[in-house]
Amino acid sequence: MPVVFVGHGSPMNAIEDNRWGRGWAALGAALPRPRGILAVSAHWYIRGSYLTAAIRPETIHDFGGFPRALSEVSYPAPGDPALARRVVELLDGRRTGLRDDWGLDHGTWSVLVHSHPAADIPVVQLSVDLRLPPAEHLAIGRALAPLRDQGVLIVGSGNVTHNLHDAFRHLGDADAPTPPWASRFDHDLAAALVGHDHAFLAAAPGTADGRLAHPSPDHYLPLLYAAGAADRDDPVTFPVEGFDAGSLSMRSVRYG
Repeated sequence: MPVVFVGHGSPMNAIEDNRWGRGWAALGAALPRPRGILAVSAHWYIRGSYLTAAIRPETIHDFGGFPRALSEVSYPAPGDPALARRVVELLDGRRTGLRDDWGLDHGTWSVLVHSHPAADIPVVQLSVDLRLPPAEHLAIGRALAPLRDQGVLIVGSGNVTHNLHDAFRHLGDADAPTPPWASRFDHDLAAALVGHDHAFLAAAPGTADGRLAHPSPDHYLPLLYAAGAADRDDPVTFPVEGFDAGSLSMRSVRYG
């Protein structure tokens, strides 16, 4: 299976007809049908590595201040406890556990409603351990790579740049300029992804542009799971590119 990372942006992308949702739909149509999906979302950013283990994971509306229609979205994909247990096996020694008190947050379902709208493929979500340095998130991705040979689609969901203080100043402005730091970081990350440059990917959040692009690393780290799970011979393409609200990179990445 290929591996993908999706820049998910605003939750409103789940219900709006825009270039981002259409891009995710096209990406989903171009992918082989997986037997299961392992999602790594920026919005399950906690202490520890956990897997959702519910047979019917809840659609979590982890936001406020949006139209009622967004809170009424349901993504009723089944869970896959066996896949969750398989991930625990692959991450042996990392104190990974199973939980049934979390479901699919909007970092996962706002993308999947477009890429896999039938909601008929089992989905398991893996948390992002906020205590780990970037290199460890890459290492977890590498440990997950065998899932690709078992028909599992690994999906990271965050954003290549995610400075909400800057983006909130330009919400709704389709013509908002992209600041130089966001353009540079997005460009440099794209080059590192094509080159499978893991050293750069691990160091990037600590650079001057990286600190502006990610005041908090939560939306950056899911990218490292995808990069880690990729083979160095995998071709790298960008099914979706561009910025929303000026500085929010919506770049999506496909490996393989």
